[in-house]
Amino acid sequence: MRKMDRRHFMQASSTAAMGLAIGAVSCSERSFELIIRNGLVYSGRNDEPLRADVGVKNGRIAAVGDLSAQSAQQTLDALGMAVTPGFIDVHTHTDIDLLVDPRGQSKIQQGVTTEIGGNCGDSVFPIGTPFANDRRQKLQERYQVAIDWDDAAGFLNRLEQQRIGLNYLTLIGHGDLRCAVMGKANRPPTTEEMAKMKSHLAAALEQGAFGLSTGLEYEPSSFATTEELVELCQVVSRTNGIYATHMRNEDVRVEEAVEEALQIARKSGVRLQISHLKVCQKRNWHKLAGLLEKIRRADQEGVDVHADRYPYHAYGTSLKLLFPPWSREGTDAQFVELLQSSATWQRMRAFVRDKVEALGSWDSVLITRVSPKNSDMQGCTVQQIAVDKDIDPYELVRQLLIDSNGDVSMCGFAMSEENTAAVLAFPLTVVGSDGRAISPNGLLGRDNPHPRFYGTFPRYLGHYVREKQILSLSEAIQRVTSLPARIFGLADRGEIAQGKWADLAIFDPQRIIDRATFTDPHQYPDGIEAVIVNGRIAVFRGEHTGCLAGQVLRRS
Repeated sequence: MRKMDRRHFMQASSTAAMGLAIGAVSCSERSFELIIRNGLVYSGRNDEPLRADVGVKNGRIAAVGDLSAQSAQQTLDALGMAVTPGFIDVHTHTDIDLLVDPRGQSKIQQGVTTEIGGNCGDSVFPIGTPFANDRRQKLQERYQVAIDWDDAAGFLNRLEQQRIGLNYLTLIGHGDLRCAVMGKANRPPTTEEMAKMKSHLAAALEQGAFGLSTGLEYEPSSFATTEELVELCQVVSRTNGIYATHMRNEDVRVEEAVEEALQIARKSGVRLQISHLKVCQKRNWHKLAGLLEKIRRADQEGVDVHADRYPYHAYGTSLKLLFPPWSREGTDAQFVELLQSSATWQRMRAFVRDKVEALGSWDSVLITRVSPKNSDMQGCTVQQIAVDKDIDPYELVRQLLIDSNGDVSMCGFAMSEENTAAVLAFPLTVVGSDGRAISPNGLLGRDNPHPRFYGTFPRYLGHYVREKQILSLSEAIQRVTSLPARIFGLADRGEIAQGKWADLAIFDPQRIIDRATFTDPHQYPDGIEAVIVNGRIAVFRGEHTGCLAGQVLRRS
């Protein structure tokens, strides 16, 4: 099987440059700006692949077929490769990361050409209110970027001015929406506060946000009643937006959480996206089949519902999620005060013990981000650290949270491989990394993130599709291209067809696989040969070209 050759690529580029220099064939006389030749083209529509060439002009797909008689400024030889639409990551936490490194390295190197941010109730707007000042300060300290916007329009404009390496769109996070109006108060909003939330929400939708997200296991979203969410989702429904929910529970009460999400969709008429659908803790694994059937029935009854999932059996979240909800109601400083109180700590510890025992042991909790003074513990399990330092694991976790002012991240090994495969194979599931667009070096490479940041799509196509054969390659590609494009209303993306934007991934179906691990996550995958964003080559053979051709997408 012959692979694309860097020398061939450079020769094609040089020939075009010589044509400009000596006038042998001017660019205006060439048929296309780029031709991808000899690839096995998957349209994204779950049909049979076609051996064909793809011609690109003005950033869009201009032709698909036999273009052997046509010329181009650049040519890529894709013999032996799959040529597919660029992947759409439906569930990410990418936002300010693109202001730090606009290339979006950990995602675009996977073949991702479009990121959907603002998930789990967490966006970076609205931020121009007295309640949000603390949020603004924390973001500036963490990312070392001036937070000079207040709303969705300001943030999206800032990204546009910066220029970015992949396409980006966002939801508005309910946590930030609620916090902007009423802080972290654990109570229903007043009539006036609800009106303000609706106003902020409507403004964000008007400015280009694609919908609303919730993180109902996190404060302050967790303080919202079902009725509050229905009322807000009615605003989203009127604009045909989407409601993406990190449900209220993903273990013991997961069945009730799915039912609540479906009821919100039924009562408000909103389109529903269930985020990272999973069943945590072995004692609950048997519940998955019933959940999938519940979602299938709702779909058949007319609820517009889909789910997304990453292809790993460990989740990633805040270490605070092991602690009781009542302890997380206030600020981080108040949470730390509770940890420091001996009496309160004993109550908290009892709750944590049940959580950890349900996971199996402290060996199932991996520390991924912690304060700089404890950075040597990143990439180790709590059990490993406790044994090494001869300390009680509960006291260790307590001290880590105090040292980090409550800001510690973890991976929890709580799901089964069989359930992961079943969710990914479910007809209403698309793929979302639940990660961010980061880089191996610099500010964005300082943590030990979940490997899904770097490996989600190659692992899905390599481990689950090629090796486990949960889906045909054609259907699997549809799940990461045209189906998410349809769900989010991206009419001119997600397919290889004339007139669509030329977002493309070129990869070897026999080699594509993730390399990122839980202990060494900052590794790009194998098998991705080239990635093209809006007609421009952004990645070639593992190297970013420096091209920043991404677009900020706004809901029309």
